[in-house]
Amino acid sequence: MASIPSSSSSNQFLGETSSTCLTHSVTVAHKFRVPDFSLLEGMGPGKHVSSCSFTVGGCDWCLKVYPDGSSASPSLLHNSNGDCFTVRCALTVVKESQSLSEDNRIKVPPSNLCQDYAGMLEKKEGADVTFSVDGHLFPAHRCVLAARSPFFQAEFFGPMKKNPAHDMIMVADDIKPTIFEAILHFMYTDSLPDGYCKDDDVTVWRHLLVVADLYGLERLRLMCEDRLCRSIDVQTVASTFALAEQHSCVQLKDKCLEFIASRAVLGAVMETDGFKELAASRPSVMKEILDKVAVVKG
Repeated sequence: MASIPSSSSSNQFLGETSSTCLTHSVTVAHKFRVPDFSLLEGMGPGKHVSSCSFTVGGCDWCLKVYPDGSSASPSLLHNSNGDCFTVRCALTVVKESQSLSEDNRIKVPPSNLCQDYAGMLEKKEGADVTFSVDGHLFPAHRCVLAARSPFFQAEFFGPMKKNPAHDMIMVADDIKPTIFEAILHFMYTDSLPDGYCKDDDVTVWRHLLVVADLYGLERLRLMCEDRLCRSIDVQTVASTFALAEQHSCVQLKDKCLEFIASRAVLGAVMETDGFKELAASRPSVMKEILDKVAVVKG
């Protein structure tokens, strides 16, 4: 027969364990621009144009715009912002929750490599090359630049390297100081400065693309291509096409051709000064455009 412990027996505290329920979510914003929106009016109820697909939470999504409504009794869209219709969607996908034990765990902080390199650029400690850009001086580190750019690898350590002495000075007056500063920041951190070029200045992105191509910064060049793709309209498509061809931006060039071929805007594009300059310098451009139109309509 089991004995019953007396009320005077002491309780033994064995410690405390803990766990956490983590719910992960992913949020992505997608902006869908429809320049020359009036050209789509009259396409009929139930007919739509779609954005490119974008991935959130492992699933593909797209935005659909029905210029004349989605049914026989349409609720027509009215555009009050010139002739450009823009939809911005912020989509959050909530993933499955997971409970994790917090016992015997060591918290590892996220990588701060980019912050360390940004600090090195800001403090200028150990800088061994200075760039003179339109009267502005930018100290930097040759090893960092050479590791990031094949252009500077050849300049500093290739067979035709420049003066190997410390504290060398290089002149780059053909680049705007603000552009060069952004390029330096990218080479140290793999990103542009916070808030840089948030005003949709297409000219800045074009300058960045030119310098990124010169220095062999492939990721930045593709970032510029992507940004310029989203700014294509009747007035800019010809000059963007010329820039893409000059710097071998195959994807950007193809997007320009797709814009002209898929939106029936060739006549309007041909009236722009940019297209007239392009046609004068590249007479064969019309054949490329007509070939693309034939593919789209075929």
